[in-house]
Amino acid sequence: MKFLDEAKIFVKSGAGGNGCMSFHREARVEFGGPNGGNGGRGGHIYLECAEGLNTLIDFRYQQHYKAGRGVHGMGKDRTGKSGQDIVIKLPVGTQIFDENKEFMIADLTTPGEQVLLATGGEGGFGNAHFKSATNRAPRRTTPGGECEEFWIWLRLKLIADVGLVGLPNAGKSTYLSVVSRARPKIADFPFTTLVPQLGVVEIDGASFVMADIPGLIEGAHEGVGLGVRFLGHVERCRTLLHIIDIHEDNLAENYKIVRQELSEYGGDLDKKHEIIALNKIDLLSPEALEEKKQQLEKVTKSKIFLVSAVTNKGVKEIQRAIWSYLKKTRKPLKDQPKAKEPATNEPWSPI
Repeated sequence: MKFLDEAKIFVKSGAGGNGCMSFHREARVEFGGPNGGNGGRGGHIYLECAEGLNTLIDFRYQQHYKAGRGVHGMGKDRTGKSGQDIVIKLPVGTQIFDENKEFMIADLTTPGEQVLLATGGEGGFGNAHFKSATNRAPRRTTPGGECEEFWIWLRLKLIADVGLVGLPNAGKSTYLSVVSRARPKIADFPFTTLVPQLGVVEIDGASFVMADIPGLIEGAHEGVGLGVRFLGHVERCRTLLHIIDIHEDNLAENYKIVRQELSEYGGDLDKKHEIIALNKIDLLSPEALEEKKQQLEKVTKSKIFLVSAVTNKGVKEIQRAIWSYLKKTRKPLKDQPKAKEPATNEPWSPI
C-alpha cells in the first residue's frame, strides 16, 4: 500500500426535499382538505476517526463525496424519505483544513471520534403543515433547505511513540528494519526513504511504535530536500531517536544542523525528549569511538549511545532506554481522552 499524507476532497451534503401541495380527493367527500406531506431531510456528511488506517491513498482515487438528497413530500400526508448520510473514515491523526489551508476544522486523534462536517438541508413543509382554524385550505409550501458544498484538505500526521531523525544515510532505515518487521528501502545513496515508515518495536514484553522520517538536510524547514513535508509527523512523537553516522568528519556540526531544522520548523520539536545514537560503530576501533563520542558530548547534554544496526550491538540498550522514558510519561487509561460523541448541533460551516 502506498503512503499518502495529504489529499484534497470535495464534499456535498444533501439538499432537503420540497414540501408537497395536495388536497384530499375522494368520492362523496366535498371538502377533503390539504394533505401535502413534508420533504425529507438531506443527508449529512460525517468524518470518523478509524483504527487500522495509516494512509490517505484512498482519497487519490475518490475525491468527491455527495450525500443523498431528501425525497419530496407527497400527497396523503406522506413525508419524503431522508437522504443517505455519508461517513468518511480517516486514519488516526488526520487534520482537516479549509480549501485555503488557513483554518483547521478538526483534528481527529481518538479512534471512534466523529465530527459533523456538512449538514443536510431541512425538508420543506407541505401545505398540510399550514392548516389552521382560519386557513382551512392553505396553498402554501416551502422548498427544501439548500445543501452545503466545499473543498477541504486532509493532512495526516502519524501518531508514533518514537520518531527517527537524522541526516540522509545515517542508518535510520536499517535500524528500523532491525528492531521491527518493517521493511523500508535501504541503499547507499541519500533519500532512499521518500515517505515515513512505521514499525512496531518489542522489548521485554512491551511494545511501542517507531516512525522513520525522511532524512533532514540544511534548509529543510524552508523546503530544501524532503524534510519540510514530513517534519509534521514528528510533532506527535513523544520522543526522538537522533541517529548520527559516526564516520562523518564533523559530528558536532551535523548534530547542530538537525537540531536547527527542528527548531526552525516550530511546533516545539526542539524541546522534545531526545536520545542520541552514534551508528555504524562496528568499523571503528575503541579509541576512535571514544574520540568521536567526546567530540559530540561538547555540544549536547543528552546521553549518547553507541550502536551498530548491522551487528545488533547496542540495540537492546537503546530500546530499553526508550521504553523506560515512554513508561514514565505514558498517561494512565483514566486520563486518556475519550472519543467524542457525534456533533449534531454545531457543524462547521464554510460560510
